[in-house]
Amino acid sequence: MSVAVQKIERGNARDRLVRTGVELCTQASFQAMGIEQVLRQAGVPKGSFYHYFRSKREFGLAVIDAYAEYFCTKLQRVLEDTEVPPLDRLRAFVNEAERGMARHQFQRGCLVGNLGQEMAGLDDEFRERLENVLKLWEAQTSRCLKEAQDAGELNATLDADRLAEFFWIGWEGAILRSKLTRSSRPMHVFADTFLAHLAA
Repeated sequence: MSVAVQKIERGNARDRLVRTGVELCTQASFQAMGIEQVLRQAGVPKGSFYHYFRSKREFGLAVIDAYAEYFCTKLQRVLEDTEVPPLDRLRAFVNEAERGMARHQFQRGCLVGNLGQEMAGLDDEFRERLENVLKLWEAQTSRCLKEAQDAGELNATLDADRLAEFFWIGWEGAILRSKLTRSSRPMHVFADTFLAHLAA
């Protein structure tokens, strides 16, 4: 998740600002995040911020888009790896996420989940943007599950789209619980149960 910070292309001041925004929003509140804090951490002068963004709100939407692009690329790499059986790809995604959470002592989570809890009731454009990101992730997951059906790993009568939606509903909850417990156990409980039911 927060490794998005390392993956967003380094370069101009805008890149550094967005990268810093992603990092801060994976671990703390968007509303509590101050522009001065972003500027200081990004090493960018104040004038540069308002050159690229008319407001903090516009900056927040750009941060969501950057994180979404990073994460879609990550899911593509893991879930479309044809060298690995489809359901094992889901396990690989879970294992990679667990390692990332542990690396940051469970203090950073999913930016979309964080902002969804914070902003969904406050700003409709944020809410819609975040929901659209989740739908993109669900579509990528559904394609993997359909490949599992084609490979005979998963019952062909099951609704892959609905299973993918269920996965992301549960996975975001597991990430939140892992932050609360500072443990990967909630991630294991959800993922292991989900995959066990698929096998059954």
